[in-house]
Amino acid sequence: MTDILAAIPGLIFITLCYAVLCAVSPFGTCRKCRGFGFHLKTNRRGQLRRGKDCRRCDGHGKRIRLGRWLYNRAARLRDQGTR
Repeated sequence: MTDILAAIPGLIFITLCYAVLCAVSPFGTCRKCRGFGFHLKTNRRGQLRRGKDCRRCDGHGKRIRLGRWLYNRAARLRDQGTR
């Protein structure tokens, strides 16, 4: 029981740090293309070539963070509910 109570301040600290990160930098690097915006392919000689645009980030190399997406969704819901 005391282990759980000791972990709560650490979890609160991590949550606040992530909230600040989402506020300062709402977009993160795409995990699928690693920020390139496209996939890397190799030709028959083993040289790297540009592949197709990444479908997850639409070729931008950035994606919206989960925390920012949740904040945007909650703000939009609140705005629509108070009209």
